[in-house]
Amino acid sequence: MIDESIVMTQNFSDDKLVKLILGRKGGKTTTKIMDELLISPKNKNNIANKLNLDYNTITYHLDLMYKYDYVKKEKFECVTLYYPSNKLYENIDEYMKLKEYLQEKLER
Repeated sequence: MIDESIVMTQNFSDDKLVKLILGRKGGKTTTKIMDELLISPKNKNNIANKLNLDYNTITYHLDLMYKYDYVKKEKFECVTLYYPSNKLYENIDEYMKLKEYLQEKLER
């Protein structure tokens, strides 16, 4: 799934981000969710409604992003909000390059 040539030529320093975006079939969905969170913090229902995706799909991707420390979550009474982590902001240029490469790859 990962195109080794793009990884080699771009010299990405964050292997986990490469794996999360390019190393799985769900990379496109992950980027859509990340883009939503970069606009503003949201809960799972907000994201599911905005992207017209199943709640369980959103849960799966957020769990992965949380596991790799690209999102943080904070609970307010009965609502959990997700937002980008410092790690994502520190690697935002790599994220944008990976997202662009994925879009180009999917258009072919």
